[in-house]
Amino acid sequence: MNTFDFGAAIVALKAGKKVARHGWNGKNMFLYYVPAASYLASTEIAKQHFGDAVPYGAYVAMKTTQNNVVPWLASQTDMLAEDWYIVTD
Repeated sequence: MNTFDFGAAIVALKAGKKVARHGWNGKNMFLYYVPAASYLASTEIAKQHFGDAVPYGAYVAMKTTQNNVVPWLASQTDMLAEDWYIVTD
């Protein structure tokens, strides 16, 4: 399996690929890119401030071992790692 650095992982994400690290302990975790868009407001605060649609900026999402999705931030270790790879189904 080909591995690469964080810069190449970002390029792969923006190209629509799923990426992960060999160094992660969790099974079946991966990252993917979410482009800027909007979602249906689900709280009164969001509705009061934005109306029916809440805009959001692009971000990197993680599919977790708990089988849900959370926004993801890279650690120093992630940014310096060279064990990134493309996840294939």
